[in-house]
Amino acid sequence: MDERRRRAAPWRGQWPVIGVVAVGGALGAAARYGAAVLWPTGHGSFPWTTLAVNVVGCALMGVLMVMITEVWPAHRLVRPFLGTGILGGFTTFSTYAADIQRLTEAGHPAAAMACLAGTVVGALAAVWGAVTGTRALLELRRRTV
Repeated sequence: MDERRRRAAPWRGQWPVIGVVAVGGALGAAARYGAAVLWPTGHGSFPWTTLAVNVVGCALMGVLMVMITEVWPAHRLVRPFLGTGILGGFTTFSTYAADIQRLTEAGHPAAAMACLAGTVVGALAAVWGAVTGTRALLELRRRTV
């Protein structure tokens, strides 16, 4: 195999994945921006919208992962589109970090630390709760059917 083909081989078949991640990411980022427009955070205020977006996005990721790994066989583009794309674009580490910096610079270090820890704890709890809750609902459904 010549050098050019060898370098191109890893990308073979990846273009559809890149496409769905890009489209999903645009949709997720637009939804996040929409949330920030609907519920803006004032200068020096606690960034409740960013916290909520990250926690909700993580909960949705937990539900998604149970559904596509334990319930139904998903097409190979579903996870990149919904998980990496939409939910990856919706949740935001960059805004989270910028919010912490803004709170610190505005003289609110306690709020910055609360945001820092609260987002991590909230996101992890949301994933765990969504996975556990989804599995419980699926088990309940199986028992009643």
